[in-house]
Amino acid sequence: MTQLDYRTAGESHGQALIALVEGIPAGLKLDENEINAALRRRQGGYGRGGRMKIEQDRVNVLSGVRRGVTIGSPIALQIANKDWRIDEAPEINRPRPGHADFAGSMKWLTADCRPVLERASARETAARVAAGAVAAMLLREFGIDVAGYVTQIGDVAVAPDVSGEAVGDVAEIRKRRDGNDVYCVDPSTAPAMIEAIKAAKAAKDTLGGVVEVTATGLPPGLGSCTQWTERLDGRLMGAVGAIQAIKGVEIGLGFGCASRPGSDVHDALNFDPAQRESFNLGFIRRTNRAGGLEGGMSNGMPVVIRAAMKPISTLLQGMDSVNLRTLCPERSDYERSDICSVPAASVVVENVVAFELARAFLEKFAGDTMDEVRAAVSSFLQAARSLSTSP
Repeated sequence: MTQLDYRTAGESHGQALIALVEGIPAGLKLDENEINAALRRRQGGYGRGGRMKIEQDRVNVLSGVRRGVTIGSPIALQIANKDWRIDEAPEINRPRPGHADFAGSMKWLTADCRPVLERASARETAARVAAGAVAAMLLREFGIDVAGYVTQIGDVAVAPDVSGEAVGDVAEIRKRRDGNDVYCVDPSTAPAMIEAIKAAKAAKDTLGGVVEVTATGLPPGLGSCTQWTERLDGRLMGAVGAIQAIKGVEIGLGFGCASRPGSDVHDALNFDPAQRESFNLGFIRRTNRAGGLEGGMSNGMPVVIRAAMKPISTLLQGMDSVNLRTLCPERSDYERSDICSVPAASVVVENVVAFELARAFLEKFAGDTMDEVRAAVSSFLQAARSLSTSP
């Protein structure tokens, strides 16, 4: 059977973006409306630029599905670009500091940064969101739910006791998040975030922030400690860190672990027989500082992962740069962009995390069909519950 994986293709102002998803078992009901809903959220959020007023992202499923159900073959997802003008778009000769422009021009030995930015653009994340939305559908079949949201924009942050991890319930997180224009888990903090974005726009500047993802309902044992490449925490951090503009990733307490003693970092283990039939098998923690991962594997607690997004590299005021054709100092080029896309980033991180969790899930509970996957899950639960009765 094919391991769950995906690749993307397409340019910012090309004809379309494509995600090719392989390894989804046959028999999964694929709802295009759910993919489109995720794409709409990625386009939204206060602080987005003019491009999002042009595009109306909708998925076109080209293969891998028959009558709304997956058939086991590769799934090709297409998202058309309305602003398709790659051949007419002007050259970019003055690299934007912080963007891929300069490094890419040196890599491909060109004084025109246009081809570099076309592929490096965060527009590509629409394809990753589409792929992640498919993975999220698979996870929900087994009671696993994933939600992304904003906890900080600029220097405006939610209090720790109203973070998504503190809220815990994914349905409640979504309710809070979807009730404001910055996708903040604390609606009372959202107005201050909006004001910060307005101030950045007035200053012709940009803002970054922090997004968080909570995934609930995961069984213990996803991932592995046998090889460093199989450790789920590393895989999650790698997938999230590979998103455009993400500069830092932490799981659970993250960097906070460095300043605390072990007794204030590790999560004591308890057993609740009333939860024996759930995916966590009755093993629970009163705290979740590990963020649901220990030794490179899920431990049955919610996975909590956080990502820091830098401010967008394209500034209305520009920055000092060098013309690659003349080698003279000039201000950087301006390419239509956002003031703040942290809300959109929360959608991208959510779906990237969903895909990586689904990949680990299918490694543990492999099958060519959804029925086989369900049987593997049932067999695991039966075996795990019998451990306490083994001699």
